[in-house]
Amino acid sequence: MPDIWNALIPILLADVLNPVLFGFLVYAAGSDRPVLYSSAALIGHTVAYFAAGIVLSYGLESISERLANPKQIDFFIELLIGLALLVIAVKSRSAEKKAPEQNLAKLTLGLAFGFGIVINFVGIPFAVPYFAAISQILKADLSIFQSLYILMGYNLLYALPFCMVPILVAGLGARSRPLLEKFNGLLDRLSSAIMPIILALVGVALVADALVYFVTRQPLF
Repeated sequence: MPDIWNALIPILLADVLNPVLFGFLVYAAGSDRPVLYSSAALIGHTVAYFAAGIVLSYGLESISERLANPKQIDFFIELLIGLALLVIAVKSRSAEKKAPEQNLAKLTLGLAFGFGIVINFVGIPFAVPYFAAISQILKADLSIFQSLYILMGYNLLYALPFCMVPILVAGLGARSRPLLEKFNGLLDRLSSAIMPIILALVGVALVADALVYFVTRQPLF
């Protein structure tokens, strides 16, 4: 089981580059109850991310037999998905950046928790590494309990860097705000540079796999 972490840790390092979540946590840290609301948002996101991982795992496992015996229509779909990812990768480099706090209502505990859940869907382009992590867990052929244990560990490690927001606010108070905003800007620039590359690489791989199949009748992967 420890061997699987050799594959998961690099994926995790790419996965935590989520400026949508961090940006909202910084916003929550500027509210009237910064520690409570930023913590609630992070808990909501972590719970939803873990639940989504379980659902995706069952979904991927249920179609594993179909993936082992693909049909021509599957490669047409793969080609379309690959092209869509390439388009998203190009558009994401030129898309106008909007602060997560724009047009948000005044925070309450329930709203903070709910926004944490919603960010899972808003930040889907940044969840590409999560799909890769789930795939690695499924390929390891572990028991259901072991798979859930690994998935939970992954999600807890994912949440760990974001815990710095409520911790810094609790320790420094209002003085943490400039530091968090500066780090948020750095994370946004990193993700803006890295995520289009990740999306483009996945898109190229899918397109190449589909095209090779159409020419040779044998998939590339």
